Amino acid sequence: MLKSGMSKLGPTTTLHSANVQHGCGQCRDDTALDFAIEFAYQPIVDLTQRQIYAYEALVRGPQGQSAASVLAQVSEHNRYRFDQTCRVRAIQTAASLGMQQRLSINFMPNAVYRPEACIRSTFAAANEYHFPIERIIFEVTEGEIIDDRAHLVNIFEKYREFGFRTAIDDFGAGYAGLNLLADYQPDIVKIDMGLVRDIDRSPAKQAIVRGVVGMCAELNVRVLAEGIETMAERDFLHHCGIDLMQGYLFGKPAFKALGQVDPGTWLP
Repeated sequence: MLKSGMSKLGPTTTLHSANVQHGCGQCRDDTALDFAIEFAYQPIVDLTQRQIYAYEALVRGPQGQSAASVLAQVSEHNRYRFDQTCRVRAIQTAASLGMQQRLSINFMPNAVYRPEACIRSTFAAANEYHFPIERIIFEVTEGEIIDDRAHLVNIFEKYREFGFRTAIDDFGAGYAGLNLLADYQPDIVKIDMGLVRDIDRSPAKQAIVRGVVGMCAELNVRVLAEGIETMAERDFLHHCGIDLMQGYLFGKPAFKALGQVDPGTWLP
């Protein structure tokens, strides 16, 4: 929910045990967020099935301002309220738009103190707006430093127990690497766009992505390639066995609307 189109944006903080203990009381704070947010929705396609698999909720300002302008207002003091507000607003808007596909929501692990407590507003929103929880995918927002990987894994495991799908975003960049995947196998691994860009012309990137695809197949994890901008990138990744894709080639985020897929981008 925090990305700006294909940009990787996010407040950088460090997660540690003290934050968990310090923040638990915030779930009892009903103070509203003191700035407005809206969402744009970008399609994630299943290339093999020729259909939209999901939409990712991307945060925007109330008049469509960039994610960067919104994130500039997020601090240690309002991070929990921001994360909770984003979840509820993303679900509410998706339901109002009649979304029938899955909804991918980025969450901020540094704002989750106890998963079973911090998830309550999500359950309430899903119930109020009649959006099935099994259609919600939680992926970790980029830009946060995760020192306490065990806490992040615990969040993922709890979310799976509650019935949500999970995804590791930006795989191959930052914290989202092999150590995290060894500790927890999500439903989806999203390959970082840095590995996707010009992959059709980079033997090194090709070898890495082939390795990721083979590894995830053994772990029963689906692979999603994000940031796709050219037909050549699409074709190589599909040849590697990747059918879930996201990027400007297929469709840009649509403000307060469901982004549409350009029919010319499906495989012949």
